[in-house]
Amino acid sequence: MAGKSRPAVRLQVLRTQWLTPHMIRIVAGGPGLAGFQPNEFADAYVKVLFPRPGVAYPEPFDLEAVRAEMPREQWPVMRTYTVRYFDPGAGELALDFVHHGDQGLGGPWAAAARPGDELLLTGPGGAYAPGDEADWHLLVGDESALPAIAVALEMMPAGVPVRVFVEVADAAEEQPLATKGDAQIRWLHRCAGDDLVAAVRALDFPAGTVQAFVHGEAGFVRELRRYLLNERGVRKDLLSISGYWRRGRTDEEWRAEKAAERAAEDAAGPRLRSEA
Repeated sequence: MAGKSRPAVRLQVLRTQWLTPHMIRIVAGGPGLAGFQPNEFADAYVKVLFPRPGVAYPEPFDLEAVRAEMPREQWPVMRTYTVRYFDPGAGELALDFVHHGDQGLGGPWAAAARPGDELLLTGPGGAYAPGDEADWHLLVGDESALPAIAVALEMMPAGVPVRVFVEVADAAEEQPLATKGDAQIRWLHRCAGDDLVAAVRALDFPAGTVQAFVHGEAGFVRELRRYLLNERGVRKDLLSISGYWRRGRTDEEWRAEKAAERAAEDAAGPRLRSEA
């Protein structure tokens, strides 16, 4: 028997936009958008489902039914993306995809996407939004976290101090970031050898309570987790931290490692708020 029904949202690509040489925005909509239920999180994420070639899936698509009734090798491949924006009035939902040539799954799909192509997704989930309790905010990430950082900046109350560190390949990957907050944004370039962890460590922390969002490659996330908790005393309930990917690992390998790490953390005690 299938578990609880989880109908997928079936959208059509409306248009694509190359934001930078390595970032593609897919804007989707169509009748299926009525089935999308937004949430209040800056890191609202969806699971994009990539059907296996040659496999026929039940209609309407139900992920729980697929998992219960079909062999694992026929399950759609899933990738996680932050909702960059949802505009019900315009009938649009936007996702930003990092593109590195033929590497990966989502990037090549987005590069080849054309109006009318199908976009199948579930969600959204999420865990983080800027809160009123904080005196100032710290946002740290790489390209994979940039959509959530951009949304968080747009949600910031007017005049609230925000310190932002974003690591990208080079200056061509920088994007305009809008906010009403009092934001100081620093772009770090891998091509120049900029060190994200060192930059955060060098920050002169403003006075007061900080709420922090640190997401991206697992290596720097791990280092900054220890720094913020152990050396800076950031409150666990005000720290949203997660490794979206790990250098040298496929998405499936990293998810398996992450699940094992979470099991160990859960055995040791309550873990930090994390997106996925």
